[in-house]
Amino acid sequence: MSQRSRVLPGFGLSLGFTLAYVSLIVLIPLSAVFIRSLGIGWDGLWEILTSERILKSLQLSFSAALIAALVNVIFGLLLAWCLVRYSFPGKRIVDALVDLPFALPTAVAGIALTSLYAPTGWIGQQYLEPLGIQVAYTPIGITLALIFIGLPFVVRTVQPVLSDIESELEEAASALGANRWQTITKVILPILFPALLTGFALAFARGVGEYGSVIFIAGNQPYKTEIAPLMIISRLEEYDYAGATTIAVVMLVLSFAILFLINLVQAWASRRTGRVAQ
Repeated sequence: MSQRSRVLPGFGLSLGFTLAYVSLIVLIPLSAVFIRSLGIGWDGLWEILTSERILKSLQLSFSAALIAALVNVIFGLLLAWCLVRYSFPGKRIVDALVDLPFALPTAVAGIALTSLYAPTGWIGQQYLEPLGIQVAYTPIGITLALIFIGLPFVVRTVQPVLSDIESELEEAASALGANRWQTITKVILPILFPALLTGFALAFARGVGEYGSVIFIAGNQPYKTEIAPLMIISRLEEYDYAGATTIAVVMLVLSFAILFLINLVQAWASRRTGRVAQ
């Protein structure tokens, strides 16, 4: 029997190329980070890990990224629903604007948000300051910037899955006596849940390491609005490479643990809905 022709090379060659590529691009650089962080010794490592300033920056980065990702899941789902299920004037413009944070330089986004929400900015001066609300130079401003850069991940992840859901499913649920809330919670959301988790993970991962759009609106006040990437840059400017890589390792381990947990939940949800990836 003749061997079936394949578009791609054989398994051995494909796997070897994949492993070589992943090693050069991911594994070797990450290994170098871990090795460099051990150069300061256990005492220096413990001093950095117990530093109040670094712990505050890590707490701010992860908490702001988590809140922003949760907000993006809600509003990203609503935006994707409108783009898929409804037709309205300017729909193509709105659809194109969703990708704007991808194309816009992050520093430009940070400057734009700061100019709007700063105490002297248009929104800040006209609407927020009279109410005693301050957004810029606070954790609220950091979260707002992370919402801005993370929204497209949720929309573009949910949108194709939502497009594949046939409207007949909703009609069948309605014919069987389900109300709108039951149709959403029992029919639509279980199908969208794996995609929502993926969008959440992408938005969260982007938010944890975001620097350009946050650095301007954060204000960089020690113990208050300093993010972890800023602490890494500060250590690098002081030529403390071991300290910078140590903070990077902590962020890497925490991010990997959270993303691994999200992947486990996503795999469980995929099996539960019968949409297991092949």
